[in-house]
Amino acid sequence: MINKKDWKVLVIDDEEGIRRVLSIFLEDEGYRVLTAQDGKTGIRICRKESPQIVITDIRMPGIDGIEVLEKIKKNDPQKEVIVVTAFGEIKLAVRALQLDASDFITKPIDNDALLVALERAKNRYTTRKKVQDYTTLIEERWMNTAEELARTFDFQNNLIESSIDGIMAWGTDGRVIIFNKAIQDMLGCSKAAVIGKMSFDCFFSKRAIEKFKKELYSETFGGENRLFLFETNLISRGQKKLPVQLSARVLFEENKEIGVVGFFRDLREVRKLEQQFSDQTQLLHQDKMISLGRLAASVVHEINNPLAGILNYIRLMIKIIKRDTLKPEETERFQRYLDLIESETTRCSKIVSNLLAFSRKSEIRFAKIDMADLLQRCIMLSQHKLTLHNIRIKTDDAHCAPPIWGDFNQIQQCIINLIFNAIDAMPDGGTLTLGCSFEVGKGYVQIQVKDTGCGIAREDIPYIFDRFYTTKSEGKGIGLGLSTVQGIIDRHKGTIDLKSEPGKGTAVTIRLPMGEMGQRP
Repeated sequence: MINKKDWKVLVIDDEEGIRRVLSIFLEDEGYRVLTAQDGKTGIRICRKESPQIVITDIRMPGIDGIEVLEKIKKNDPQKEVIVVTAFGEIKLAVRALQLDASDFITKPIDNDALLVALERAKNRYTTRKKVQDYTTLIEERWMNTAEELARTFDFQNNLIESSIDGIMAWGTDGRVIIFNKAIQDMLGCSKAAVIGKMSFDCFFSKRAIEKFKKELYSETFGGENRLFLFETNLISRGQKKLPVQLSARVLFEENKEIGVVGFFRDLREVRKLEQQFSDQTQLLHQDKMISLGRLAASVVHEINNPLAGILNYIRLMIKIIKRDTLKPEETERFQRYLDLIESETTRCSKIVSNLLAFSRKSEIRFAKIDMADLLQRCIMLSQHKLTLHNIRIKTDDAHCAPPIWGDFNQIQQCIINLIFNAIDAMPDGGTLTLGCSFEVGKGYVQIQVKDTGCGIAREDIPYIFDRFYTTKSEGKGIGLGLSTVQGIIDRHKGTIDLKSEPGKGTAVTIRLPMGEMGQRP
């Protein structure tokens, strides 16, 4: 049993403040703490100091947390790694679990969640250490007495039964000979009903068992006669599919196959997390479609006027041409008409292109975002709607602002949502101020959307970013807008602040990291 003071924990995070806070907390809890500012340094310290547990951020410059996890596990599979994720990084967290991370926790880090994750990591490490010690003991010594054999059997049995993962082993005839508590709980079958009475292939579909056997004896998943992190489905007692991650090994005695042992990790929680991520993505797209619907009618009106003008000029030019004579002054007039047609057609094209780009469902792509271009596109899409509602728009010059690092489409969706909220707050007209600023040395760009509308009641402000919470009347909103905005800003490692006073308007301020500051590989 390892004393608490002997547990060494390595914290890898590129943010100094997080490293300092975690160090103080963990040291107060009695752990010996090491820190590293990046993945490369963390791997070097890990090899030199050999901590039992590593806590690493997933998103870091250079070597990210996933690569750190892979390198640590490759060098020493016994070490336990806890990954730290941000909002919306569920896919990466799932990937980390598939690579044998012991757990993951989200930012901002909750102390209770961290302690639970550490206890799980310690239990896994202790169990693995016991198994390793036992294996070493078997290799180094022969058991000479029945008493020693009995103790060894009890020890082995306790290790198998206390394993977090399900363990099942079977002989060459397929009959199950080992069936631990974890696999009992997974499948809902008792040990008494399975061992010596059932074949292991009863827990697989016909297709799954064929694929399992094929891959076990191939070199695809970890080498010949073994499987490593192979995903499949088991069939539980109620004939339900149970997703698992399976590692297995063919057992030999004097070069003769005597059976197979398999280690099964329940993936139901992992699949649940994947579904949550999918639901978040769907919700984000749903919010965008709501915004698109509100934009579409306004854009139709906005392009109708230039299209009507274009049509009138073309008809006039056709009428003049039919006279068969073109005077010099009419030729000059034609040129003016054509210039106007080209200008108005280009404007319509830009409006439609921006609307199509906004509506497109695309993968998240982080890149440098030009602030002037971003705000100009937002204004172009919402200009006519602002005009229809008698709202005057004031803008600051964003050309001097440095670029930010993020997904253009999602940041545009945030600003469009805030503009729509401002329009709804000014049913009788008003002024909308759209600003962009930055301070040298601060490391972030500030975007502000300010209106002169009805404002928000003080008692509503604490809940304004909660999903499905809305202050609008029935039929006017479903409460996704600000929740979606906050989710996107969190994902971009930014902050959002709202100040409002009933009858005097609302100001929403978004702060996002500048290009290089916010960049992640």
